[in-house]
Amino acid sequence: MILYTAFIRKQIRNYLFGSVVAVLAVGSVLLISSLELSALEYGRLFLVLLFSFLVMALLEISLFMKHVKPIRNALRTADPSLELLEKAYQYTHRLPKHAVYRILGPHLFGMAVPAILMTYWMIHTDLVSLPYSVLYQAVTGAVLIACMHALIEFFLTCSAIIPLIKEFRNRALERYNVDFSLEGNVFVPIGPKFMVSCMLIGTFPLALFIMATNVRLHDTALSRTGIQNFWGWAGMVLFIGTAFSAIAAWLLTKSVQHPINELYKATNNVKDGQLLQIQDEYLDEFSNLVAGFNMMVRGLQAREEQNRQLLDSYFTTLAVALDARDPYTAGHSLRVAEYSVIIGQLAGITGVELDNLRKSALLHDIGKIGVRDSVLFKEGKLTDEEFDQIKAHPVLGENILRQIEPLEKMTPYLGGVRSHHERYDGKGYPDGLAGQAIPLYGRIIAVADAYDAMTSDRPYRKGMAPEQALGILEQGRGTQWDPVFAGLFLKYSRAK
Repeated sequence: MILYTAFIRKQIRNYLFGSVVAVLAVGSVLLISSLELSALEYGRLFLVLLFSFLVMALLEISLFMKHVKPIRNALRTADPSLELLEKAYQYTHRLPKHAVYRILGPHLFGMAVPAILMTYWMIHTDLVSLPYSVLYQAVTGAVLIACMHALIEFFLTCSAIIPLIKEFRNRALERYNVDFSLEGNVFVPIGPKFMVSCMLIGTFPLALFIMATNVRLHDTALSRTGIQNFWGWAGMVLFIGTAFSAIAAWLLTKSVQHPINELYKATNNVKDGQLLQIQDEYLDEFSNLVAGFNMMVRGLQAREEQNRQLLDSYFTTLAVALDARDPYTAGHSLRVAEYSVIIGQLAGITGVELDNLRKSALLHDIGKIGVRDSVLFKEGKLTDEEFDQIKAHPVLGENILRQIEPLEKMTPYLGGVRSHHERYDGKGYPDGLAGQAIPLYGRIIAVADAYDAMTSDRPYRKGMAPEQALGILEQGRGTQWDPVFAGLFLKYSRAK
């Protein structure tokens, strides 16, 4: 509750500051000082202002307490639920916008309506010597003052809510290990915020000056024609000032929105894995933001390259470790990966897809880790049971890779590892897939694996000559192996 008490105190200070600046200082000093009244009449108008201020304050306090109720409940509860904390977190971000509504609603009507009615009664009963036309100007002045107070309160509230936002986020992290985020939700777009702020700043002094001057002119011996001329001049000045403020606000908004949009697009690219830097084309502090963003991207690029090298080394190490079990098959996985990449390139595979093919080929026999040495290295004919154990290695390999986290990083390699012993005619294993139903990597690796197996020495036989192995591949095109990939490898090998 200490944080809530501090927040309320700060809001009260902010409100009093905004009220003094916008209502008392502007309303009484600029407007009332332009009237030529007696001290008694000034006193009566001050009482009207004070009473109206109290009515306004009561209305605003009641609405403010309603706005902060979710925040108060979350801070007062000893063990708040995640739902309660999230509601308070979201509601806290809305407080600046609520502050504007609060001041333009209860503030404006709570202040203006009693003041106008009481002043009208005083004019009617000759308690103050003012023309009724002043009431129209007072309504306009009340609107301007409320807008200026809303502007001040908005920016002060934006600063005051920061400790609350941090508190709700920290509580959610500590209690539920959940990190709150707005996920790009914009409560107050920067365009309207800049446009309204700049236009108020530009036109507010002009409007007050024109109103005060008009009141002053009514107290002088000025003809009706002179007053009409004054309003023509004042209208032109106000129009020019408003137009200039609108143009300046629009230009300022565009100059701020452009770099923000560029940074937002760039961060989305980073989220999608595209580590692209931004062109630095700004002359102000946004140049520092762009430089910082580009520095972050370069760091991510360096880390991505390190991770890629580490993963490559990891895959290669696994393949070498697997081949090291049997000196007769040493280098088998590396050669199969090399042949697979050649076939992939001939088939037009590039980039990430080609790299995934290479890694799948490196790990295609990883499942043999789960096969007993007595079966794997047996020189004689295998029994049916032993052959079933050999046939299980593609599924074992897939299951091994599925244990590596995060699984989505291993997903591109699973199909090739599981299906590299499938036959194009559907007589392979483990799933009996046929034709295009066999995963792409499995069809490519099958060709590379068969060629290296036929040309490598074994304890029970010497490896075939390359041309003899190519002849067997030729015979098996369309039955055992994919005719396209086998054909590409045959053409490449015979052209060397």
